[in-house]
Amino acid sequence: MERKEKQKPSLSSPLIQVCEEDGLGNGRDRIHEKGIRRKEILEEVKKQLWLAGPLISVSLLQFCLQMISVMFVGHLGELSLSGASMATSFASVTGFSLLTGMASALDTLSGQSYGAKQYHMMGIHMQRAMVVVLLVSIPLAVIWANTEPILVTLGQDSDIAAEAGKYARFMVPSIFAHGLLQCLDRFLQTQNIVFPMMVSSGITTLLHILVCWVLVFKSGLGSRGAALANSFSYWINVLLLALYVKFSSLCSKTWTGFSKEALHNVVTFLKLAIPSAVMVCLEMWSFEMMVLLSGLLPNPALETSVLSISLNTASTVWMIPFGLSGAISTRVSNELGARRPEATHLAVWVVLFMAITEGLLVGLVLILIRNVWGYAYSNEIEVVKYVAVMMPILAVSNFLDGLQCVLSGTCRGCGWQKIGAFVNLGSYYLVGIPSAVLFAFVLHIGGKGLWLGIICALIVQVLSLFTITIKTNWEHEAKKATERVYGSIVPVEVVS
Repeated sequence: MERKEKQKPSLSSPLIQVCEEDGLGNGRDRIHEKGIRRKEILEEVKKQLWLAGPLISVSLLQFCLQMISVMFVGHLGELSLSGASMATSFASVTGFSLLTGMASALDTLSGQSYGAKQYHMMGIHMQRAMVVVLLVSIPLAVIWANTEPILVTLGQDSDIAAEAGKYARFMVPSIFAHGLLQCLDRFLQTQNIVFPMMVSSGITTLLHILVCWVLVFKSGLGSRGAALANSFSYWINVLLLALYVKFSSLCSKTWTGFSKEALHNVVTFLKLAIPSAVMVCLEMWSFEMMVLLSGLLPNPALETSVLSISLNTASTVWMIPFGLSGAISTRVSNELGARRPEATHLAVWVVLFMAITEGLLVGLVLILIRNVWGYAYSNEIEVVKYVAVMMPILAVSNFLDGLQCVLSGTCRGCGWQKIGAFVNLGSYYLVGIPSAVLFAFVLHIGGKGLWLGIICALIVQVLSLFTITIKTNWEHEAKKATERVYGSIVPVEVVS
């Protein structure tokens, strides 16, 4: 009996006290964990906004250079405007998009090296990228110099082709500067140095307005002056950033001087650069193809005008998710390089939430201004009404484009450029463009049908990239990042 009584726990027995303490302790731990989790999420949001804000500004300011030049040329006459617009589009398709894509390989290589604290490798990667893009720019420059015969061969009006050819020849110096600028941008972005990029782009844009005015109206060069102003402004931007990298204490660890090691392991860079370029070009070319297809529709003048307005509007608002895309590629590559898979996972979910929020807000604005937005481009009532019909479609397109943009940024941060290239190929050329042709020419929906085809492509692209992302083993990706970083490592002492 005594033994039984001793075994029977009382209200004050240690067993009950431990249980109570454990329960309270677990509760406190859960509250503590929630507090830590909330703090981590807020910290990640701050980091991404800190990166994305300046990157959005940089994208808009650099986008404005071409637009400002075309606006100045517009005051010279309709033929000059048509030629400059066509040359700008041709330059984007055949040069700028390709070099931007190739330089984005640095999102992976430099970002993961920075996360792994292999700082000296960042300068090596940038130099290697610069050598490659400069070599690639040489044949592209030859193509630009022969813009007129190429456009005539493609069936364009001979007068417009001649004007475009003249404009493109004077833009040739800008292609070399553009490639170098993209490399410098990625070098700074991947080490979270974004405000100097914003300041440099702002100074360049302000100077560009003055230079355009002088070269277009005062020098007697006309449209050639606007093209020359583009080249001048790109080189000024490159010079400003190069001086910052050279003399800033923030870059003292990542820029250790020129090195012959940049000429080694070029194949490793190309394995990422080529699919990166394909990934970017496939997407950009599909949008340009929509404008070309619009010229085959009934009432091509109206369709082309409205689709051009739609494309310009979409390109402008796209700069917001493009900034988020740069932010997430940096965050993902940095965290994978530092072997922090959980932080990488959190960063991806945070940016998806931000992209959804941004897409809904911008989409709402586009719908609210749909009846007046057309007046910013034309006084023709027919054009204004057609633009109003297109705006809700643009709102849906922008929402999906924002999601694919941040998911593509995740791809670049992880080094999945080859996967991204295949996804874009299937989305735009197996689904998007055939759907656009079906809607526009078979079902006779017109320009709206062309844009609905783009939406079909975006749906496939978003679903594919999202599926890949949620099924990712981040531990495995962190291990791959470590292997990539240390597989291409260069001893510090060999760098001059």
